[in-house]
Amino acid sequence: MKIKWIVFDAMGVIFKEGDDVSNILIPFVKSKNSQLDEANVRDLYYKASLGSISSFEFWTNLNLSNKYPGIEKDYIYNNFELNPDFKEIAELLKKKHNLAILSNDVAEWSKCLRLRFGLNDLFKITIISGDVGLRKPDIRIFKLLLERIKSDPKDCVFIDDKLVNIRSASKLGFKTILFVNKNYTKDDLEWEIVINSFKELHQILEQI
Repeated sequence: MKIKWIVFDAMGVIFKEGDDVSNILIPFVKSKNSQLDEANVRDLYYKASLGSISSFEFWTNLNLSNKYPGIEKDYIYNNFELNPDFKEIAELLKKKHNLAILSNDVAEWSKCLRLRFGLNDLFKITIISGDVGLRKPDIRIFKLLLERIKSDPKDCVFIDDKLVNIRSASKLGFKTILFVNKNYTKDDLEWEIVINSFKELHQILEQI
């Protein structure tokens, strides 16, 4: 059966870092103010990633609004890396398939990152949690994706680095691929299709 859509998570798949909050955002924020409470940063990020507050309100609530918008540009432009081979492979894939992004992120930050790395031309559909008020693994965001792409889940491949998101998509009938960039046990991965780099993706797609 022909695969019509390939849907990518962003952090840990398109971008190298999977836990951007712990490993990028919190160290970055603490470098600006070492007294900030980590739990508060996480809570504000969660709200911003659901669109409950704007990115400006995020910085404001951390008492960093006096550094805005420079602080946001610094965060976006100096802390993220694409996964190796992603753009090259995506360019090839879009000749045969429709590509989409389904990501949990602050809407403004996701938009800036896509512009920063020249990703917009690769994707026909982009769904960001901060724009739609839903976060993976909530099954409603996967249903929203299907409404937007007007396709059956069996015609879609979803690629994510988190098992909880993979399994949520699987419940709806998506074909799924786990992009592994952390340690999982053998039992965790017993039923999963797994890749460790985008160089493996073409062969896997032919087998699905």
